[in-house]
Amino acid sequence: MESKPEADPAHRPHGGKLRLPLKITTISWWDLAHTLGPILLASALAIWLALRFVQPAPPRTLTMSGGPPGSSFEAIAERYRAILARSGIDLKVIPSEGSLQNLDRLDSPHSRVDIALVQSGITETAQHRGDRDDIVSLGSMFYQPLAVFYRGPRPISRLSQLKGKRIAIGKEGSGTRLLALALLHANGIDPNGPTRLLDLEGEAARKALLDGRVDAIFLTGDSTPPATIRAMLHTRGVLMFNFKQADAYTRRFPYLHKLEIPAGAFDLGANLPPKPVTLLAPAVELIAHSDLHPALCDLLIGAAQVVHGRANLLQSAHEFPNTSTYTFPLDEEAARYYQSGDRSLAYRYLPFWVASLVTRIAVVLVPIIVILIPGLRYLPQLYRWRVDSRIHRRYGELMALERQSLGELTEERRAALLERLEEIERSVILRKIPGSHAEQLYQLREHIGFVRRNLARPPQPASQQAHAAGT
Repeated sequence: MESKPEADPAHRPHGGKLRLPLKITTISWWDLAHTLGPILLASALAIWLALRFVQPAPPRTLTMSGGPPGSSFEAIAERYRAILARSGIDLKVIPSEGSLQNLDRLDSPHSRVDIALVQSGITETAQHRGDRDDIVSLGSMFYQPLAVFYRGPRPISRLSQLKGKRIAIGKEGSGTRLLALALLHANGIDPNGPTRLLDLEGEAARKALLDGRVDAIFLTGDSTPPATIRAMLHTRGVLMFNFKQADAYTRRFPYLHKLEIPAGAFDLGANLPPKPVTLLAPAVELIAHSDLHPALCDLLIGAAQVVHGRANLLQSAHEFPNTSTYTFPLDEEAARYYQSGDRSLAYRYLPFWVASLVTRIAVVLVPIIVILIPGLRYLPQLYRWRVDSRIHRRYGELMALERQSLGELTEERRAALLERLEEIERSVILRKIPGSHAEQLYQLREHIGFVRRNLARPPQPASQQAHAAGT
């Protein structure tokens, strides 16, 4: 529809008439775009930030450095593999020489190993310092007891009493050797002294002790199953070392734990050992890279609870896995798991891959629910406010123009103010206005006309102004 022209052409500058179509539409797409745009932009930014922090889908393949063929490390890794396979994760287990090589592989950027079992304290005993700082611990999994056997007519109470003897401490680079060297050094026994330190371990060390070729042996890990300890306790002339200073050892070596073995634990019928024995044991940690997917972290700890949670001679039920010892920083997701005691809600009730998808979708839905939906809900009010503010802005310009017209005006000043008034009206008419605001628009035009008439009125003579002031 078109606006009605003013009746008096003299009220227009230069006697012209403003004949512009008044653009009243159902909706102002310009105002709608400027109202909806910030909402969509804020939503898109929030979704982008959420996607930056959301984890991708977990990989379907993991690589684990296990242990020597036939070792407990290898057997445990195979049990992990079977449990992870139920959730569609293929765990590839590669053999290794033990804890030290497992750590070296995980520490190497070229090995492509994701997880490994490592004896606690291996970094301290080997003075191992990796070049990378992205290794984290998923917790302690089980104890690896240290047993020391020696020949002699009577028991000894300190390891320092083995000085000058022949001692089998394990192969170069083994966890047994590293631990034995640390304990012997604390008792004043070093490789360069009078004591002969031999690289025998396991069955070879046991036979050497029985044959009298060595005076003492250090056994740990797979070399100390209950059957082996029981056989050694039955051997005449062979004694098992009792760590009476266990509390002092655990203070000096925080990665060691004190284990109390009751009398008769290894052989009830023969009551072996005849008296309670105290052993030392480092724990074995499950370590990984810090970028391990959180869902896989939960899955691995859940598998560890199945594998290591049962009671045995060295631990009570549900004692492992735990966070009592960790050489490397504890993984944040693992810490959450141990604190809450279970997996997240989605992984608790849904299949693994379905839960992974639901978790990632939920992260994207959060900004949509928090920003987009409330923004769309208040879109009509925001749209109405924007249109109203445009009309109110014109009122502000009109009031400012009227203030400038107060007092005596020259013809040039009057013409300039009328021209500015024409610009205000032209901007109002040319901008599309929704039909819901037509009444406000016409009121604005009436007020523009009122100001125009005041500006176009010729100035009163001074005598009339004085008379008007007196009345």
